[in-house]
Amino acid sequence: MHSGNQTSVSHFILVGLHHPPQLGVPLFLAFLVIYALTVCGNGLIIFTILVDTRLHHPMYWFLCHLSFLDVTISSAIVPKMLAGFVLDSRVISFGGCVIQLFSFHFLGCTECFLYTLMAYDRFLAICKPLHYATIMTRNVCNYLALGTWLGGTLHSLFQTSFIFRLPFCGPNQVDYFFCDIPAMLRLACADITINELVTFVDIGFLALTCFMLILTSYGYIVVAILRIQSTDGRRNAFSTCAAHLTVVIVYYVPCTFIYLRPGSQEPLDRVVAVFYTVITPLLNPIVYTLRNKEMKAALWRLGGRKDVLPH
Repeated sequence: MHSGNQTSVSHFILVGLHHPPQLGVPLFLAFLVIYALTVCGNGLIIFTILVDTRLHHPMYWFLCHLSFLDVTISSAIVPKMLAGFVLDSRVISFGGCVIQLFSFHFLGCTECFLYTLMAYDRFLAICKPLHYATIMTRNVCNYLALGTWLGGTLHSLFQTSFIFRLPFCGPNQVDYFFCDIPAMLRLACADITINELVTFVDIGFLALTCFMLILTSYGYIVVAILRIQSTDGRRNAFSTCAAHLTVVIVYYVPCTFIYLRPGSQEPLDRVVAVFYTVITPLLNPIVYTLRNKEMKAALWRLGGRKDVLPH
């Protein structure tokens, strides 16, 4: 199978979300508002962290990366979806489809690694506080953050090349709202058994490994927190970790539902996909600002008001 000789499809048509025509404009407005809030909310977090020197710590540096990833993941999917609602612009070129699939999995995998890194950062801060400053230096943070981006790039290059090595000779209607692995596999003019197996093993192994590392980190963190004598100390530690653990669960559950069932065509798949591509990037800034006292205090200071939050 060599796609250079057999691929005859020059473009694809994104079917999008199945909805009555009269709901096109309301859905466009709803997703437009969500997208605007996602960009503004995550942009505000990035700006606050950059300008507030009290937040110049590894945890918030990684949070800055997370917010940037949320904006870019949403931007890779939502604008094309919005165009389909009102302009009926559902056509995407073959190259555009390749770029969209690569971008989504590159950013999504990078975020997966970043969640693991953030859990490790919290493990060091809470379980090894005396060594934290010497271990998590600025250079180490930069190298670790760079590693998540490189890891996401390599993973996405592998997945994208493995998908588009297949021949696509028609039909060209992608029964989804963006170019993703399960939807593209259904259009291939070849046996996709190996691709489904590789997708299951590769993404399953990656997600399971990262998730187990996160759970292991938080197992040690919980034990360490329970040993803290101060009630306020325990509350602050739990509050910070609860925010991260919440977004981890919100991220991993939908992804596991979709990619560990690559052959599934259930209508629920679209709902789950909308959740983790559109809703999750909006939830992250909400969770981190509501659950994190330092972020709330920084936002108060950014607004020119005194830090009056309870300690």
